[in-house]
Amino acid sequence: MTVQTSIVVIGGGYAGVLAANRLQPHPGAAVTLVNPRPQFVERIRLHQLAAGNHDAVADYRKLLHPAVTLVVDAAVRIDADATRVTLASGAELRYDYLVYAVGSTAAAPTVPGAAQHAYPLAEYEDSRRLRARLQALRPTDPIVVVGAGLTGVETAAELSEAGRPVTLVGAELTPSLGAGARRQAGKRLGRLGVRIVEGAVSRVGATSVRLADGTEIPSAATVWSAGFATPGLAADSGLPTDELGRLLTDETLTSCGSDRIVGTGDAVAPSAAPLRMSCQAALPLAAQAADTVLARLSGRSPAPINQAYTGQCVSLGRRTGVVQLVYRDDSPRRLWIGGRSAAGIKESICRATLWMLGREARRPGSYPWLRGDARFRAERELAEAGAR
Repeated sequence: MTVQTSIVVIGGGYAGVLAANRLQPHPGAAVTLVNPRPQFVERIRLHQLAAGNHDAVADYRKLLHPAVTLVVDAAVRIDADATRVTLASGAELRYDYLVYAVGSTAAAPTVPGAAQHAYPLAEYEDSRRLRARLQALRPTDPIVVVGAGLTGVETAAELSEAGRPVTLVGAELTPSLGAGARRQAGKRLGRLGVRIVEGAVSRVGATSVRLADGTEIPSAATVWSAGFATPGLAADSGLPTDELGRLLTDETLTSCGSDRIVGTGDAVAPSAAPLRMSCQAALPLAAQAADTVLARLSGRSPAPINQAYTGQCVSLGRRTGVVQLVYRDDSPRRLWIGGRSAAGIKESICRATLWMLGREARRPGSYPWLRGDARFRAERELAEAGAR
């Protein structure tokens, strides 16, 4: 009789789904995916959910290998010594290996009034709450989006294109983009009617936002997109984490606290040098996390992570966007694509991401990714040396 190897994957986002699917080739592996929602959430479309032009969910039956057991529940504690996971329902799951793929969430705001009056966008429930609020407003009621990074810009553009008056507040517009792409994004926001205000928010009220210089901006709904954090599950379970709560691992994505736990996606910090939180980084990390588990099950030494970036895609409403091409280390090139072509690329990537998850379910091990160059490997080796 074949001895079952129990593998629990915590988190049913991009990284968790791909890892669960990729683990299927090992004979005797029983994979359980734990997720608090019964549907897959397309986090890269949450700004569209808020604007009302996409539901941002997909059916797990189309994305998961049929042998993966989906448990709709939330993990509340990991007992690494007992190799057990406690769920919110009170149930416990035993594991031989655990894949930690809890993703990221909105950073807790420290600005007075933000927690009470602002609407974050990092979670599905948050976006639905914002959508309900917007539906209750008049089309002319003012909206303020705090945070001028990629999420804030996409949200401001989506709401403005829908005909709402939007003010975007941030220290710097799309700082991760190169100068040319940044100018293009600013021009498009201007054409849409978005008012861009550089500054810091000092207080969020029920009907206005106050800036550090005392300026009051009317706001019937304030959207908060200023920073990301990770769930506290690893830290609460006594596992080693960094200052943002990301699971600390070595370069094979194995937890520094237990060789039975492998981390992936936004919630992992290999060698205390995490990659940029993004779907683009999460999928290759998920494949490599699964490969680490498969290697150990086969008695082989797992390989260190090796991946690279290609670009950053920003939608600016439904009709245009910006694609910033980047070097493999994620630094921006001078090359970028704008207009309808960029919007088409972004939409194609959103659709292709789901297609790739489904393909991995049908053909485990088929997901490919771009490897890093010598510079990437050298930087990771330095990071690993510094983490020792």
